[in-house]
Amino acid sequence: MSLTAITENLSLSRPVKATLSVAIFSMMMGLVGCNNASTPAENADVDSQAPDQETVTDTAAVATDSDQVVTIYSSRNEQLIKPLLDKYTEATGVKIELVTDKTGPLMARLEAEGQNTPADMLLTVDAGNLWQAAQQGLLQPVASSVLESNVPAKYRDPKGQWTGLSLRARTIFYDPSKVDANQLSTYADLADPKWKGKLCLRTSNAVYNQSLVASMIENLGAEKTEEIIRGWVDNLATDVFSNDTSMLEAIAAGQCEVGIANSYYYGRVLDEKPDFPVQIFWANQGTTGTHVNISGAGVVTNSDNPDGALKLMEWLSSDEAQGIYASADKEYPVKEGIDESEMLRSWGTFTQDNINVQKFGELQTQAIQMMDKVGYK
Repeated sequence: MSLTAITENLSLSRPVKATLSVAIFSMMMGLVGCNNASTPAENADVDSQAPDQETVTDTAAVATDSDQVVTIYSSRNEQLIKPLLDKYTEATGVKIELVTDKTGPLMARLEAEGQNTPADMLLTVDAGNLWQAAQQGLLQPVASSVLESNVPAKYRDPKGQWTGLSLRARTIFYDPSKVDANQLSTYADLADPKWKGKLCLRTSNAVYNQSLVASMIENLGAEKTEEIIRGWVDNLATDVFSNDTSMLEAIAAGQCEVGIANSYYYGRVLDEKPDFPVQIFWANQGTTGTHVNISGAGVVTNSDNPDGALKLMEWLSSDEAQGIYASADKEYPVKEGIDESEMLRSWGTFTQDNINVQKFGELQTQAIQMMDKVGYK
């Protein structure tokens, strides 16, 4: 059965609850639409294919037994996550209700719906987003020996409110016709005056950059990190970009020579343009290691089916699902020992930063304030 198919057999509990939630959400969105301060990651956490725009969809697959339905609020692009969810439905018979949007609106919706939410799971990108959802009381703690076995502790919330399900590396990209890889080393080195007028960056509103800066604050201290970010701004070749794909295209077009992006965006570009004239470089290999973040999930506090949501999360951490993440999504498995795709292997091995990703949430506000202070827009 298609993930988005709607059966004719409607349950009593979920449709009534969903109707209430839609009504509440419609009334509340006007109040929360401008609440960027409480959800700073809302501005740019779209997980999508080029041109990085998210299409809002709200689809339902309703079964007579509510335990056989898991409702997901997801900021993952539906085309990317659907193959995984289809596999789960085929294997278990559990149907999926999928609602996709950016993380900020989804969190606002959960808050507005309260106990009337139909959602069982929040599936989103970046540890900063997951941490914030937990702080707002939107996620409940769960205990799972499966997740503890499959997902390293540094990629899980210590209280069990969320878990990483895939890894995404944020690193350096360059134009090999103008830059020798031997000239590259660390994120900090991109602040050196030798890169004056040669650097491209995505906007500081992107949660990915907020988390990168947060990791630098943790590793290098606030004073040194501020100095580096200021140097980045001084070295910019042009205005910041709204998404990673546009930034990579700017390097290819000669607008700049180096930049920072998530590796899976690069992989998606290569799928369409195998001869794309940009190369990847693993940053900080002689120091802290390349910055990695997660996509992940948590069980919604007011879920009707928390056990079903947890079982799905556990399956998403399994060997089968982790292999799909590595091949279809161009992301790295969060579980160790999973074979990577041919494309990922072609980029070579690299040392990852060993930081606990919850730090990205804890230091997010400080990172945002720092970038604003130095004029990083």
